[in-house]
Amino acid sequence: MIEEINKNLEHLSLERIKEILPEYIHKTSKNPPPLSESLNYLLNEEITFKNDRASLGIIKAANFPFRKTLDDYDFSFQPSVSENQIRELSNLSFIENHENIVFIGNSGVGKTHLAVALGIEAAKHRNSVYFITCHNLMTKLNKAQKENRLDKQLQHLAQYKVLIIDEIGYLPVDHQGSNLFFQLIARRYMNKSTIVTTNMPFSRWGEVFSDNTLASAVLDRLLHYSHIIRITGNSYRIKDKIVESDSRSNEYNE
Repeated sequence: MIEEINKNLEHLSLERIKEILPEYIHKTSKNPPPLSESLNYLLNEEITFKNDRASLGIIKAANFPFRKTLDDYDFSFQPSVSENQIRELSNLSFIENHENIVFIGNSGVGKTHLAVALGIEAAKHRNSVYFITCHNLMTKLNKAQKENRLDKQLQHLAQYKVLIIDEIGYLPVDHQGSNLFFQLIARRYMNKSTIVTTNMPFSRWGEVFSDNTLASAVLDRLLHYSHIIRITGNSYRIKDKIVESDSRSNEYNE
């Protein structure tokens, strides 16, 4: 009988139930629970297993530069960031509402960490996510245009539930690139959610995109329905150095 059950479970691709069924039968043999309870338990285990596997696949395909969650972020080091606001965003209602998120601040303050953490949270709930730096995005779009497949590339990037564009402002974008960037943002506007990180104040985006008109058009669509999170504080990259310096200072004073 068990062999036949295993074959049927295999046929139905119920891998988790097949894995845990022998132990479950052994544990419950002396005091079997109601059939409905057993079915509910086994099916919940299978659903959780499939969701976790699907989420892992989305995370792997998302091109994250690292995997960090909100629990890894030291909010006490960056008091300008409202933990409550970030935690609220992690409930992912911004995706349902097709809202954008803009992290703005100097290099090293944790913008990318927070963007990735929200992206991972979105992926865990089986939302399609893709991470790319602004420079690599421009390279990808310019290449697609040269190969006469721009529309296909734009369509592909526009379909992600969450697109994370990192490091806007670190390198200038020429007029052609700015036009391509605008086309992407316009396609996603009020349809999908975009998360961006930037070190540039909005008043200087004209410098970034080499065209004030295009920059204004991008900002108009990006900020219309958005959450703007400004981070002011020290760089995380010097955090450990500060702690090490303080520790040595205390040793010296002692």
